[in-house]
Amino acid sequence: MGSRRGILGYNESRLPVSHGAYLSVTQVNRENIEALLRGVPDPCTGTDLVSSGFVRGIGVDGDRVTVDVRVGYPGDGVQADLEAAIREALSADAGIATVAVEFSWKVVPHKVQGDLKTLDGIRNVLAVASGKGGVGKSSTAVNLALALAREGASVGILDADIYGPSIPRMLGVSGQPDTDGKQIAPKQAHGLQVMSIGFLVPEDTPMIWRGPMVTSALQQLLSETRWHDLDYLVIDLPPGTGDIQLTLAQRIPVAGAVIVTTPQDIALLDARKALQMFRKVDVPVLGVVENMSTHICSQCGHEEPIFGSGGGAAMAQDYDIPLLGQLPLAIEIRESLDRGRPSVVSAPDSPIAEAYLQFARRVAGCLAQQPRSLATGLPPIVVQNA
Repeated sequence: MGSRRGILGYNESRLPVSHGAYLSVTQVNRENIEALLRGVPDPCTGTDLVSSGFVRGIGVDGDRVTVDVRVGYPGDGVQADLEAAIREALSADAGIATVAVEFSWKVVPHKVQGDLKTLDGIRNVLAVASGKGGVGKSSTAVNLALALAREGASVGILDADIYGPSIPRMLGVSGQPDTDGKQIAPKQAHGLQVMSIGFLVPEDTPMIWRGPMVTSALQQLLSETRWHDLDYLVIDLPPGTGDIQLTLAQRIPVAGAVIVTTPQDIALLDARKALQMFRKVDVPVLGVVENMSTHICSQCGHEEPIFGSGGGAAMAQDYDIPLLGQLPLAIEIRESLDRGRPSVVSAPDSPIAEAYLQFARRVAGCLAQQPRSLATGLPPIVVQNA
């Protein structure tokens, strides 16, 4: 799961502050320390560390301060910058000589719709959806999953497009998966656990199925795959608001949905329908990502908003949801997917990969602010007569 813990070596009495954090009562002004930490923005949630609930404790020994921080998203990529920001903020207090930061992260299951319970081996299901095809939803889902894994999370991806599975080709993986007769082992690609109907049928074979067969296939792919200890399972949905989406909403516990759109009005019309569908079935919408936001010329590097501009931001404002990112339209994205090595793994230091990384951090940060699931991890209560 990827969690590292820091232990405070102090025994001072503590007073609780917001979100379960604790401050020690010593000669260093605790209110000032908390105020300084409120000035440290969390890079993934968009709010400060204290308001995000990530400050677990503060230990004080004379002029030495230890801050114990645990974030609710995979934090490998932000750890160094966040620790530096905490030290810089606390250096404003002249009474503090040294600052030690104990940093850890842990992804926990979050609340899902209705009375559904989280799935075995999967802490959180993330649905990536769009109202229409052609907006780059699958490429966004693949790079989202890879970026989350790069941050340290354990991630899987499920190709829910039964009629047109594309994930195997995008990740460069093929062949029949192994099975023990009861469960199917997911394929492995670039650190991801992967499942798709594309592994079970030839690539050029059409799936001529009616709706009930399609929804049954999706449920089987999800429930009969032996997912192992996933922080996130990213589900790449087909476009629209039909059978697959309805099955997902009614029978599969989804912690959050991400809406993919392009800037032009036609795409936004259908993206709004997808958003409203999730809201009607009580699936939290984490935000919208604007794909193909600008075109990057492969010859000169010039960027131009050929599909218009501001559409994703306007939609986010209209529905009071975060704008999770603005992703470019570049030939490198298409070429890397055709080779089976998406941008996040083929060019990890490129501006394109950085855009996907920032997008993934925002998704994980927004999910971390959702209510936790209370349906897992509790022992059964047995009442017996004496």
